[in-house]
Amino acid sequence: MSVLLIAFVFVAGYIAIAFEHTFKINKAASALVTGVLCWTIHILQANDVHAVGENLLHQAGEIASILFFLLGAMTIVELIDSHEGFDLITEKIKTRSKKQLLFTVAIITFLLSALLDNLTTAIVMTSLCSKLLEKKEDRLWFAGMIVIAANAGGAWSPLGDVTTTMLWIGGQITAINIIKTLILPSIVVCLIPMLIIGHRFRGQKFTMQTDIVSGAIEKKDGKKILYYGVGLLLFVPLFKTVTHLPPFMGMLLALGLIWIITTFIHKDKPAEEAAQLTVANALQKIDTPSILFFLGILLAVSALQEVGVLTQVAEFLSTHLRNNYLIGTALGLLSALVDNVPLVAATQGMYDLNTYPTDHYFWEFIALTTGTGGSAIIIGSAAGVAVMGIEQVNFGWYLKKISWLALIGFAAGIAVYIVQHL
Repeated sequence: MSVLLIAFVFVAGYIAIAFEHTFKINKAASALVTGVLCWTIHILQANDVHAVGENLLHQAGEIASILFFLLGAMTIVELIDSHEGFDLITEKIKTRSKKQLLFTVAIITFLLSALLDNLTTAIVMTSLCSKLLEKKEDRLWFAGMIVIAANAGGAWSPLGDVTTTMLWIGGQITAINIIKTLILPSIVVCLIPMLIIGHRFRGQKFTMQTDIVSGAIEKKDGKKILYYGVGLLLFVPLFKTVTHLPPFMGMLLALGLIWIITTFIHKDKPAEEAAQLTVANALQKIDTPSILFFLGILLAVSALQEVGVLTQVAEFLSTHLRNNYLIGTALGLLSALVDNVPLVAATQGMYDLNTYPTDHYFWEFIALTTGTGGSAIIIGSAAGVAVMGIEQVNFGWYLKKISWLALIGFAAGIAVYIVQHL
């Protein structure tokens, strides 16, 4: 009974989030209420209350690691922006063609998300586009393309997406093999939506947003913060690889280091001027409601995982579909509705390495579909949630304009992988 009730609350909360502008209720509020209610129903129906409490704390720890990562990345990006560091990049962009700009942004996002990760890359590139494009509608289309490109770029790299990293750490895949087998399907996942959206912008020009011209000292400081900020973001996956600590630890270290750096850079400036350029000020500017929204969504999904709904779904798919490609495709589409991390965790638990050994095509296919399927819905991936917060992307707008493009790319990538494998 409790399982059905939790599922009902989750669906109701999802509807409230989807129709945020119709109901005029902030999506963060709906997500938080949904997450807490799901766990409340679970603990009230449980025989062992203490065990449920312990499990909640365990799940909260995993969620907190994602939120701390998001908080650190958004703060560093906001700090670069407050120092007008992105202006140094926008000055280098000479094209005024929206189509060429879209292609450039998509390619950089695709490549950068494999080096950093799709979440950090989505935050950086969306912030950059907000500095380049004046029209809100244009920024929304670019934001949608960034989500698709970031998720596609993250799928083929063991560092690019948390699910690919999970499979890598779990021994289901090896780094070199996953790069070789998924890079071409991932390119197709990104390429087709990019060409379609690019066709929409054919012949259109854009006017660069004009900001107050900075002085020589401000430009010098902006350049320093840009280099330090991007360098520290690139340092995060390296720190994880060397220390084997979770990514959020590297991000918190990066945040602490840039906090110290900015303190020294501005130590001789007037107090009022320096206060506008501190990490403390950047923390006040980041989109806190989006972080709370992410918290609520992940709490709700963790409740579904806790009561076994996700495992039951995986078992149902395995029993009724009986085809690895169909199972992988279904899990990929499902990852657009619920977080792909517990889905992949459930899959890892269901199928051992004796059934599907390391580098079996089943694991490669799961990495592709769960990594890219989340692009179909704006809240289907961490990158999507971050972009939604930065650009205030409407759930319904994304569903209407971008989802079908993401699904076409998703289907094409699957087709390429199957042909490549056969």
